[in-house]
Amino acid sequence: MVSDTRRKYYMLGGKGGVGKTSCAASLAVKFATHGHPCIVISTGPAHSLSDSFDQDLTGGMLVPVQGVESPLFALEVNPEKARDELRSSSQKHGGSGGMKNIMDSLGLGMQADQLGDLELEELLDTSPPDLDEAIAISKVMEFVESQEFNKFSRIVFDTAPTGHTLRLLSLPDFLDASIGKMMKLEKKIASATSAIKSAFGAGESEENSSNKLEKLRERMAKVRDLFHDSETTEFVIVTIPTVMALREASRLCASLRKENVPVRKLIVNQVLPESASNCKFCSMKRKDQMRALDMIKKDSELATLTEVQSPLFDIEIRGVPALKFMGDILWR
Repeated sequence: MVSDTRRKYYMLGGKGGVGKTSCAASLAVKFATHGHPCIVISTGPAHSLSDSFDQDLTGGMLVPVQGVESPLFALEVNPEKARDELRSSSQKHGGSGGMKNIMDSLGLGMQADQLGDLELEELLDTSPPDLDEAIAISKVMEFVESQEFNKFSRIVFDTAPTGHTLRLLSLPDFLDASIGKMMKLEKKIASATSAIKSAFGAGESEENSSNKLEKLRERMAKVRDLFHDSETTEFVIVTIPTVMALREASRLCASLRKENVPVRKLIVNQVLPESASNCKFCSMKRKDQMRALDMIKKDSELATLTEVQSPLFDIEIRGVPALKFMGDILWR
């Protein structure tokens, strides 16, 4: 995972509460320790990267992580900040006219004209479903397209619990299909009104609108191809040795394969080490975990993955030194 010099994307996900953030943060520290400039980004609605690194990473911007030699930056996606930026941009450009500019940049200028004096900024007062995922997709676009991020050879995603993650991974396909339908509809409308628009010299705006939609569609295709590229992208499933967690991990693995997302590793976190004492609780707990771990070999989805176990540590994994300690054990 550290030897390849090409840029690599790693996504860590699974059931809530299994330690995805600690695993993602320790992997990012591992990459940085081995000389890879790295970005770790949290895409979930409830962030804990700040807690994991024991450093304030809030604000929705890249923040340098202290205590590592190679560049390591962290980002917690902030939907509220993104919405405030849209509202600010709208007000800066003159209220609804500013919103029209935003819609026009998405190829929806003609539709904005038809909405007339409707207060479009009011739409920003309500956070739509999947806003976190949409912003995460926009960040992926930045990483892929912007020269500013060329120096980073490793991008690690600390994804949200399973449901959010599957929406994130399916969003590029959904948007691609939606944009395609919008383009077909726009062409039908354009052909029906071309004579009228040409009389008023308004034909060019339609072409510009179509071009913008096509460009947005191309960007979505880049993200979709990135998610499916086994040479540059890998999804790592994180779970714990309980029946419920492993069942969800199995369903997640099946869904990832259905979406053609490369998945090869299964991290089983918080495995209780064998105890030399007469602790009855420890003995019973370990037996329970071993029974759950036996499920992996019998599961048609999980059995094909490379299983990596991480012990239940006797200290809280918080801060770069602790993450490095965890990473040296987990990412050997």
